[in-house]
Amino acid sequence: MAWIYLLVASVFEVVFALATNATHGFTLLGPSLLTAAAAGGGIFFLSLALRSLDVGVGYTVWTGIGSVGTVTLGSLIFDEPMSAGRALAFVLIIGGVLGLKLSDRPADRPAPAA
Repeated sequence: MAWIYLLVASVFEVVFALATNATHGFTLLGPSLLTAAAAGGGIFFLSLALRSLDVGVGYTVWTGIGSVGTVTLGSLIFDEPMSAGRALAFVLIIGGVLGLKLSDRPADRPAPAA
């Protein structure tokens, strides 16, 4: 369930970033309210995910998915440029997120001794 919470938190993170851009310096009420709500939602669902996930994994995945989603949708919605270098960087971020997911230890298995 923690990974589902983390995905929901990541969606809120993308909405937060895109809405922040649409606030025009918090001069528009609607996008400003959406920004605040999305920030709260993202942090709330991240906190639920971190009940089970290591903070390093959870936060990294949250920001990684948020970054890729924000840049992808930013290029579509706000006509921001997408270069080959950016696309390669996003592929690397997605690879890192997948690697973190695959290396996550199950909650019922104890952590290795230090």
